[in-house]
Amino acid sequence: MQKEHITMKISDPLANALCDERNIYESLLPLEGAHVLELGCGKADKTRAIAQTGIASMTALEVDRIQHAKNLQITGLPKVSFCLGGAEAIPVQGEQFDIVLMFKSLHHVPLDVMNKAMAEIWRVLKPGGLAYLSEPVYAGDFNDILRMFHDEKMVREAAFDAVARAVQIGMFDLVEQKFFNTPGHFDSFEQFEERILKVTHSDHRLAPELYQAVKDKFMRHMTTQGADFINPVRVDLLRKKPAGQ
Repeated sequence: MQKEHITMKISDPLANALCDERNIYESLLPLEGAHVLELGCGKADKTRAIAQTGIASMTALEVDRIQHAKNLQITGLPKVSFCLGGAEAIPVQGEQFDIVLMFKSLHHVPLDVMNKAMAEIWRVLKPGGLAYLSEPVYAGDFNDILRMFHDEKMVREAAFDAVARAVQIGMFDLVEQKFFNTPGHFDSFEQFEERILKVTHSDHRLAPELYQAVKDKFMRHMTTQGADFINPVRVDLLRKKPAGQ
């Protein structure tokens, strides 16, 4: 049974749009002149892209110390400041940002502090500011491979519940939900292993039997051009209520 809260839904099986997520956030967000906070910036792929738009400034927060150290070595992004920290304890003063971004990272926040993370997003946004929260939908061929060794069903549902609760209690207004699909490509299983199994924020040491089962399932999608996947995504766009509302 599909979970629903107010007018929100966790997935839309009928969503068939296929695009890069950049098309989505650029269509939804007034980035020109904005002060932006990205939570869980990871390898800073989206950070780099957003830094090339007309933003005024960007703070990119990452909780993984290993990845943060790598991000500090990035050059050529004068509008970006990289900081160490998690969404549940954002190390900035309140009402600093026009836009807060989380790209597929809310479900990585520990379960017991997800609601705290939503409160922190509310705290650092200016009144009327926007929170753009994208989350992977628990469906699709790639998800079927991932859940063999890292089943995220519970944490993805918890992330949805945290967002829906923040809307339900009046912390945020729901502006819009967007459901779409993003293409995913791997040239080889070795690339999958490097990008997915060897990430520094999670310990994916697989027993030999499980490793082989994951590889076998992945290789069913391999062609001479590599392995391609269609990954469903949900975006919850929220607005912090302006003062007096």
